[in-house]
Amino acid sequence: MSMDEAKQTFAQESEELLHDMEDALLSMEESPDDKEYLNSVFRAMHTIKGAAGVFGFDHIVAFTHPVETEMDRIRSGESSIDADLIATLLDCKDHTASLVEHVLMSDDESLPDDLQIKGSELLSRLTGTAPNATDNNLVKSEGNEVETEGEAKTLPHDNWLISLKFKQDSLRNGLDPLSFIRYLGTLGDIIDIITLLHDLDDISNMDPESCYLQFRIAFNSDADKAAIESVFEFAQEDCDIRILPPHSKQRYYIDLMEELPEAELHRLGDILMQIGALTKTELENGLQIQSNEKTDKTDQDIEQKPIGEILVEQQSVNKALVDEALKKQDKTRKKVAQESQNIRVDSAKLGQLINLVGELVISSAAMRVTVEHHGLGEVEEVVSNVEHLVEEIRDNALQLRMVQIGDTFSRFRRVVRDVSKDLGKNIELRITGGDSELDKTIVEKINDPLTHLVRNCLDHGIERPEVRKEQGKPATGTVNLNAYHDSGHIVIEIKDDGAGLDPDRIQAKAEAIGLVKPDQELSRQEIFRLAFEPGLSTKTEASKLSGRGVGMDVVKRNIESLRGTVELDSELGAGTTVTIHLPLTLAIIDGFLIGTKNETFIVPLSMVDECVEMESGEWKLDSDSHYINLRGDVLPYINLGDFFGYTDDPSKNQRESLVVVRFGRNKAGLVVDHLFGEQQTVIKPMGKIFQNLKGISGATVLGNGDIALILDVQGLINLANNQHSELIRH
Repeated sequence: MSMDEAKQTFAQESEELLHDMEDALLSMEESPDDKEYLNSVFRAMHTIKGAAGVFGFDHIVAFTHPVETEMDRIRSGESSIDADLIATLLDCKDHTASLVEHVLMSDDESLPDDLQIKGSELLSRLTGTAPNATDNNLVKSEGNEVETEGEAKTLPHDNWLISLKFKQDSLRNGLDPLSFIRYLGTLGDIIDIITLLHDLDDISNMDPESCYLQFRIAFNSDADKAAIESVFEFAQEDCDIRILPPHSKQRYYIDLMEELPEAELHRLGDILMQIGALTKTELENGLQIQSNEKTDKTDQDIEQKPIGEILVEQQSVNKALVDEALKKQDKTRKKVAQESQNIRVDSAKLGQLINLVGELVISSAAMRVTVEHHGLGEVEEVVSNVEHLVEEIRDNALQLRMVQIGDTFSRFRRVVRDVSKDLGKNIELRITGGDSELDKTIVEKINDPLTHLVRNCLDHGIERPEVRKEQGKPATGTVNLNAYHDSGHIVIEIKDDGAGLDPDRIQAKAEAIGLVKPDQELSRQEIFRLAFEPGLSTKTEASKLSGRGVGMDVVKRNIESLRGTVELDSELGAGTTVTIHLPLTLAIIDGFLIGTKNETFIVPLSMVDECVEMESGEWKLDSDSHYINLRGDVLPYINLGDFFGYTDDPSKNQRESLVVVRFGRNKAGLVVDHLFGEQQTVIKPMGKIFQNLKGISGATVLGNGDIALILDVQGLINLANNQHSELIRH
């Protein structure tokens, strides 16, 4: 892996960890006693620190290590959680993201002064002491980071406990128990030693050649368990040895456990051996005991005793450490099982796959046209099977790019928290429908418009607590983010229970800046559409968030560029709802092929409500006002041939049909000459010359090689409604 690839991988994984950390911190404000959120924050800093150390990103290590240490103090109960601490940790999360971005974007190893100062200030707020940026308190050992301060050092009163029980034949076999104790002293300090006798009820029965000695030793040393056990290597067969680590080592072992690669976490014994809490000899003894117990049991249905329980019984490790190892093992198994189902794919390669699938759809349609043209009935079944497979490939390929919108929604928890504190408001964010899926390319482009709309709710919509109480509302305002699927589209709702919008003020402002004529009659929906016009804002004072009328027109333009619509509805004093309709994908759709005069068009099939004959006597048609009475409903319509200026073709059948299309809550009719039926459609963007064509959103290639234009249903519905309204006014 090249250094650039390493940076990209590190940045991507860090982004995910920091996102999880932010979610956990925001959840801690509501549930400060939930240890799982606390552990998530600790794991994020710990993992980023470890990865940064592996890649040599020392600035990140220097910052994240003190943060991790502070989190460990909180986990151990030495520090408490409050709002100020959570705010500081959120800032630490942001600063870590800045450090990761610096590593990703710059080849310069030195850290800019502003980042250095910011990091020092944050660590001072967090720990109460000025940090020393050059002291990372870390050393490298066998590829893993081992802390040399705090919990990793054994304290004078925090000792190893060693139990030695020499067997009776040990003296006959040439062993001197005291020599082992003297050699042990070369590795550290023997704080205390207690000598006991075993298997000797009456001293008069003592055999001078037998050994009855056993020792309990308190031993202070920086040596690991394997090194201490090696002191008694030659006494393994003649002595029962138990080595328990000091209390401080338990935290150290757990931290090392977090750093273990997932691929190595298969068996409990291996985990404990790799972190140094268990030696190979102890594990082999435990496995031997387990094997002997299994052999001795006559009833095969009796469950075998777990190795962890055996290791605790033989005092090789304590129960708390085994429990932590089992939790880590279980969590890692689940994570590995989940990750084995996923694979990271370059978005460019995925886009290329979608394009190839699109060409396959076109080729499949061409094959169908050829077969029908030449009357090749014997290959009809084969063609049908190919079309079915192409359809499945298309659906599965598009599904690869589908992501849940919940991740985008959850990012606004931080926005709501920070903005509400800046504005002195109490605001709660409620998220529903986060499992609704749509194309990743749309998710990326919808984030900015959503951010603007949410900030408008916070600034314009939700009132201050004292104002809400005067109006009989709860002091805490609510912003709801909701998503759901509807007719091949995803609908996103941003709703608040704030002050709402005053239609009269909007119209007055629009008249003042010349958007509408004085005394012009506008429907309620038309008035609210004015809120998306450039320069219109009813707020008298601009804040740092909003108020200058800049942005809502950009929101509308960005959403419409995704073939979507945005609508606004509000009730004065009760709140505002913004509804966004977006297509699920921008690549391939099921289309409905229609024709007028000599041209063919595609309408997204999901937007087609029904098709009716225009000549039917049960429909009342008003060609002057361009509406049709469809089963009692007034439906505006557009004659596509007239709209695009096509001349009549006398050789064509002039029988007309009405295609009723719907986008969101709005409907309109399209008068056409022919209905050709369903057609898989690959959307090809229009060139720059044709991008401003009204009523057209793209093009596609038909099976016979002809080009068909894809209709902009949303734009046509708006044109039909406006055309109908203008005729009524006049």
